[in-house]
Amino acid sequence: MTTASRQLSRSEARRLALGAQGFAERRPAGRIDRRHLRKVMGRLHLLQLDSVPVIIRTQYMPLFSRLGPYDPGLLDRVAYRDDEWFEVWSHEASLVPVGTEPLLRWSKHRSEAGETWKGLVELARKERRFVEDIYAQIAQAGPVATSELRDVRPREGDWWGSRSLGQLAADWLFRIGRIGFRRTPSFEKTYDTLDRIVPGTILAQPTPSEEAAHRELLMRSARALGVATGPELVDYYRLPKVPARDRIAELVEDGRLVPVTVEGAKRPYYLHPAVPIPRRIPGASLLSPFDPVVWNRGRAEQLFDFEYKIEIYVPKAKRRYGYYVLPFRMGDRLVARVDLKTDRSARVLRVLGAFAEPNVDRGEVAEALAAELAQLAQLVAADSVEIDRSARGDLVAELRSH
Repeated sequence: MTTASRQLSRSEARRLALGAQGFAERRPAGRIDRRHLRKVMGRLHLLQLDSVPVIIRTQYMPLFSRLGPYDPGLLDRVAYRDDEWFEVWSHEASLVPVGTEPLLRWSKHRSEAGETWKGLVELARKERRFVEDIYAQIAQAGPVATSELRDVRPREGDWWGSRSLGQLAADWLFRIGRIGFRRTPSFEKTYDTLDRIVPGTILAQPTPSEEAAHRELLMRSARALGVATGPELVDYYRLPKVPARDRIAELVEDGRLVPVTVEGAKRPYYLHPAVPIPRRIPGASLLSPFDPVVWNRGRAEQLFDFEYKIEIYVPKAKRRYGYYVLPFRMGDRLVARVDLKTDRSARVLRVLGAFAEPNVDRGEVAEALAAELAQLAQLVAADSVEIDRSARGDLVAELRSH
């Protein structure tokens, strides 16, 4: 890499970031099959899970953003029937390829040593026989739902709410790597032993040192992000911050990461040398709040001038944009945001608000957004897109005309 290429404009940084995420390629023209899903996962390395189904559960959205409409049941088959991917606690609850399992064992070892939620650690220490009984039930009958476990002991009176001790024991067993989750089409967890989810050939692989695992995960983060600050690399897999900083320094010294400066940024960035800078980013796409492009809000603001906050937990009267708002990308910019809800009983995708970013052509943005909403309606099995009578935002009028 030349000295000149170590200085990146914001446009170059955005194109690097979006190209690494797969947006430099146009969406496939034909039917989407599992090969397409594998390709997206090969770029992203993980899909964050979230239980809120306002539009559709979030794990389905990054695939749509890159591929267009597809059968969401295909993801369920790949992940939860064929066990190509499995569920872990990484960037929050996430799906990752089963081959990643050896690189995540350090987290399980830390949990077993007590570095996880205090309530789970206390349960494991005080109720060892109970925890082992829960494991035995899962090993004998798995996959099983919580409701099928014997002696689940409802628990009341603390922040765990209505969660039973059986659920907490299963959560502990999950965090230390003895069991895994599958999910039903309704997103209900079922528990099974990890060796019935992750192939034995993978479980038999040697366990890398924590340092080696962190280095490899940081390189995967860098490949997925294209260019990123140190905290952004660490955040991708939620690595321990202090040791991860040392691993980044080692990767720089080895030439595997290249320090660069990005126009207008105060923090140093790191470039994965194998990720090219696309000449342009085509097309448009709606993004989940939990898409890697925007899940780190500071990164979205720095690279895209896009100040973003999910307002689910903000009182309605204080929400600026709406309850469940998706960013809208055109080319290498985030140009709008739209508040959406799937009305499943009426089979309608409802637009509750649409807001343009500054200095965009609203007519052009509205035309592209209308086309993308029609595509999203296909994904969520809605027959139509309807703009609510009380829809808010400076893009609503233009959107109605399309």
